[in-house]
Amino acid sequence: MNDPAAVGFKDQTIFAQAVWFAAEAHCNALRKGTDTPYLIHLMETAVIASGMTSDPVILAAAMLHDSVEDTQAQIEDIERAFGPEVAKIVAAMTEDKRSHLPPEETWLLRKREYIDHLRREAGEGAKIVALADKLSNIRAIAADCRKIGEEVWLRFNQKDKAMHEWYYRSALDALREFREQDAWKELSSLIDTVFGHA
Repeated sequence: MNDPAAVGFKDQTIFAQAVWFAAEAHCNALRKGTDTPYLIHLMETAVIASGMTSDPVILAAAMLHDSVEDTQAQIEDIERAFGPEVAKIVAAMTEDKRSHLPPEETWLLRKREYIDHLRREAGEGAKIVALADKLSNIRAIAADCRKIGEEVWLRFNQKDKAMHEWYYRSALDALREFREQDAWKELSSLIDTVFGHA
């Protein structure tokens, strides 16, 4: 990778800096069960968010939303590099993974905490990133369901399809304030495609 300083990194926008940071942080990561670079998900999340806002803080947070949860980066690193507003959104998107316990044992608790946070505390920026993230994820699941069918659920810590349906429908409901947005409508439609009509 080119040296960011050599290409004017400091002169770039906060979003461009977030792209660099995410590319470094997730450089070897792949989507679960695939050979797709994880960076594609982060970029898609930012593109979806850009259909709802042009705020560079929110778009930077969209690129960085998994950096603390899935890499060695800490929330302090995000705040130091991008400021408190970006860090607050990233923190809202970061689950307490309870790494001392098996992830399959904590899945339901983590998802309940996340949904509760969306409903009670999350600001608009965090909700935009959450909607974009969920839409990117369900697009990938829908595509993989067409390719490999029900085996898609075996790649996750939670292998019960019904639990994933609960999670996605709960997130959709928690984000109802965006129901006039194309992203929310697509998320709703794809949830029905993947899980069947409620």
